[in-house]
Amino acid sequence: MTRPRLLDLFCGAGGAATGYYRAGFDVTGVDIKPQPRYPFEFVQADAMTFPLDGFDAIHASPPCQDYSKNLRHMAPGYSRLIGSIRERLSGTGTPWIIENVDGSPLPRQDTLDGAHGTELCGSMFGLRIWRHRLFETSFGIAAPRGCNHASRPLNPYRQSSRLLMPGIVGGEWRTQEEPWRAEMGVGWMSRDESREAIPPAYTEHIGGHLLAALKVAP
Repeated sequence: MTRPRLLDLFCGAGGAATGYYRAGFDVTGVDIKPQPRYPFEFVQADAMTFPLDGFDAIHASPPCQDYSKNLRHMAPGYSRLIGSIRERLSGTGTPWIIENVDGSPLPRQDTLDGAHGTELCGSMFGLRIWRHRLFETSFGIAAPRGCNHASRPLNPYRQSSRLLMPGIVGGEWRTQEEPWRAEMGVGWMSRDESREAIPPAYTEHIGGHLLAALKVAP
């Protein structure tokens, strides 16, 4: 059976793409920067002008820096593209997903005006990762379960977590990025790539809902 095709805009190094691939999609990534470690077909191009036809679904992860509470002061020059990309995707008639950080104008749940959304965390998937991301979709979606913030998090980039990590994985915190990337499920990425990535478990879950929306058996 032919796998449905998914377009991955602002693809980065392929965290989202890997989840969709595991869910049953063939993925093509588009990013304005070279992505030598992207694990699937890749096109270097502007995601805001790349043709959208010929795909069964579209995922977009526009730059998050200016929406992030932690990074906003470090992100001069980044555009807020969620409104523009939402308008662009909504006009395709193709199922779509937009992903971004907590603090971005994406819904955490379905709204009264008909928007679909959810917030996902690594702890919902049994990962020792507290990495909250918002997803707006053109189809119905739900989180697999609630967060479990009693779990012990791995995050070498947050001081409170970094202090706990030696007792979890051993070694000095400067050597802990590799086990953190492995827990994220993005072991092929560099340090900087993994800092911007989402665990593939998130989009593998969303991909199941997307297949149902497309009426394609998983």
